[in-house]
Parts: sequence; C-alpha cells; structure tokens
Amino acid sequence: MVPVVYHPDYLSYNFGPAHPFSPLRLEMLWTLLEALGYAPDPLRPPMATRADVLRVHTEAYVAHVEAASRGEPLPDAEAFGLDTPDVPIFLGMDPAARTLVGGTLHAARLIASGQALSVLQLGGGFHHAHPSRASGFCIYNDLSIAIRALTDAGLRVAYIDIDVHHGDGVQAIHYDEDSVLTLSLHESGHYLFPGTGFIDEIGEGRGQGFSLNVPLQPFTDDQSYLETFERVLPHALVMFRPDVLVVQCGADAHFQDPLGDLLLTTHAYEHIFRRLKALAAEHTGGRALFTLGGGYDFDATVRVWTLLYLILQDLPLPDRLPIDWRIDWEQRLGCSLTPTLHDAALPLSVSSARRQQIAQQNVQTAQRLMDRISYYWY
Repeated sequence: MVPVVYHPDYLSYNFGPAHPFSPLRLEMLWTLLEALGYAPDPLRPPMATRADVLRVHTEAYVAHVEAASRGEPLPDAEAFGLDTPDVPIFLGMDPAARTLVGGTLHAARLIASGQALSVLQLGGGFHHAHPSRASGFCIYNDLSIAIRALTDAGLRVAYIDIDVHHGDGVQAIHYDEDSVLTLSLHESGHYLFPGTGFIDEIGEGRGQGFSLNVPLQPFTDDQSYLETFERVLPHALVMFRPDVLVVQCGADAHFQDPLGDLLLTTHAYEHIFRRLKALAAEHTGGRALFTLGGGYDFDATVRVWTLLYLILQDLPLPDRLPIDWRIDWEQRLGCSLTPTLHDAALPLSVSSARRQQIAQQNVQTAQRLMDRISYYWY
C-alpha cells in the first residue's frame, strides 16, 4: 500500500465559509473513503519548522505571516499578498499553513530516506505561493519546500502540475535550477489566473530548458488534453532522467469546476492518474510524491481525489457511491451530488468544428514548446 500522510489539523487551514478553498473538501474525501471501507491508517506528520519554511520563503514574509496569524495590524499586508480576497487573514494562519507544509515535507523525507517509494499527501499543493508573497489561496509553498528536501538529498525532481491554474510559484522558485524540471499543463494565462505559464517561460541560467508550460485553450476536452499530455510529458521525462516525481493533482480542470474553463471528465482523470503511476514506474523506479491542490466544485473534486487514492492503492473502483454518505452530504451542502464515482452528466456541448479547432491549437502549442526547448536538450 502507498503510505498516506494526513493530519486532522489540515482542516484548520480555513479562510472562512464563503471562500472557495474550503476544508470541507478534505472532510468529504475522508468520510467517503471511510464509507467505501478504504480509509487509510495515515501517517501524522510533524508541523514544519520555521527553518523549514525559510528554505523557500523570505524572513520578512514569514514574519508578516506570523504577525497576521497573531492578529497584529499590518499596514503593508497587501505588499506580501496578505489580507486580500484570495488570501484573507485569519487567526492561526501560520501554524495552519505549516501543518500542511509538514505533511508534504514528511512525504518527501520518507522518499529521500528510502522508507517509501510513493507517498500520497492528502492535502497541500500550494503552488501559487512565492518566496515573499502569498497568492491564489496559498500561504506557504509546500511543494517547493519538499522539492528542496529532495534535491538536498541529491535527487533530480520532475515536478508535474495538472491543476487548471499555472503553477507559477513553484516555477519561479526553481526557475534557475537544473536539478528540478517543472512541467505545468493548465488553461492559458490569456484567460485565467495567474496570467502566466506561456511556452517562452523556459527557465534561466542553469535552468534554461527545465521549465515547461503547456497553456491549453478554454473548453479543451478529454481527448485533446490527453493527446497534448502524451506529446510532452513522456519525452520530457526521457530527457530529464528524474529520480523522483512530485505531482500536484489539482481537480479544477474538471468540467464542473467554477474557477476554470477546461472540460475534463473523471474518465480523463482516471487515465491521467494511471499514466502518472506508470511513468513513475518507468522513469523513477516508482518514486513519486502526490499532493492535492485546487478543486472548487465539491461534487467533482471529491470524486477526482477518490479516484487518485483508489488508483494509487490498486483498489477497485466502485460504480456507485454509498447512499448514506451521499444523503448526509447533500443535506449538509444543500445540493445534489453525483451518485456514481464517474460522471453521470456530460460536459458543456462544443460544436465539432470548434472542438477540432481547439485540439489543433493545443497540438500546435505542444509542438512549439518542444521545438523551443529541444535546443537545450540535445
């Protein structure tokens, strides 16, 4: 079984009931795994230390997060990305964020020490946090802190980001490093936050050629996404020869998600997760760290992450979800939930001509990216 890292205190990362980044997503996921009879016996990680966080973040930024966490007035909070609609201040935000960082870092240390090959962190994935500012619901960048631990151990890290939003923070932190490959497949920044992640962002200095971005057109469907995925990722791994994968498994490219415009179904996610598992076996001997990430439709996000968990554990996929679990959560949320693990409805209908145009644009993007970085690879 793949070790699972989780702590109940993850739920304390809470920007309030009206904020889209809700801890209810994790609570729903955990209770669904329990209802299916597959709840893990998780490893409870230690909280990341201040020194751990400072491996990536600046002293001034961490001090501001700590002050905000204590409720102290901060006239310059917005200069550090704090006290904004995306990252409102809440009491205890520093330990809440460090608890989640601790989970991802613990998973990395298990892999670096040889105690585990593959680990699933049931949380984390805060890919927008920058060294000196919060952004996009992200306070501390758990992914880059974990990547630092892996590279400190002499491992070459391929970071793969399937969130609908560009993994800008992780990219920026490792932009000049040749021991970290960052590869993000996301909706184009022409249409979606954070407005970055274009094919000309390829790294700098020693890191040139090790930052890869695949900006996808809005309304990209399963077939086009998977075709683009295959045109880039396997070749990048062959070139880079990683020792370990770090994968941010955002679920917000699903067609139901309110904060993105891609049209992936759960069938695409099943294929992606199985493919990532196979690529890890092929290129890293199975070494891989998986985290969660974005996902803002409760119904879709929980089903996508349940697929991730079941596939990593080689467990059977149920057709229908437990009815008692579904009724309970429908009452709590005040909305209906899909009764099956896979989607019961179809995505927004796009005309055949438009679908072909989108697919062609995505193929051209992938080809331009590969042409651009081949200079640095060969």
